[in-house]
Amino acid sequence: MASFFDSFTPQEVARISAQGRHVTLPEGWSPIWERTPADKAYILIDGTVSVRKGGAEIAQLGPGEFMGEQAILGHSLRTASIVALTPLEVIHFTSETVRELCDQMPKFKTALEAVAESRLG
Repeated sequence: MASFFDSFTPQEVARISAQGRHVTLPEGWSPIWERTPADKAYILIDGTVSVRKGGAEIAQLGPGEFMGEQAILGHSLRTASIVALTPLEVIHFTSETVRELCDQMPKFKTALEAVAESRLG
C-alpha cells in the first residue's frame, strides 16, 4: 500500500513529521468522530483503523495513510468516524498545523488534496 510520504524526500518527511506530535492510541479508541469539527488530523505510522459512516465500516486504513484531511480542507464537519482496530502509532496534527504545512509546502497541499479527492465518491 502506498504511503502518504512516498512522494516526499527524506528531508521533507522529517519536516512534516516534526510539525506533528507522535502519539500512541489504544485499540478501540476513536480519535475522529463523525459530525464533529475538523480540529485535528493524523498520519498512521503503525496499526489499522476502521473508517465508519453512520456506524457502518466503509474502509480500513493502514500504515502511511493520512486521516482527517477532508474536513480540514473542506472547512466542514467530519464525514466519518475513525476507530482503532489495533493499537496505533500516529503523528497528530492540529488543523492549524495542517493549514501551515499547506501554506509552507505546496507539495504537501497537493498530496493532501490528492488523498481527499481519492476518497470522495
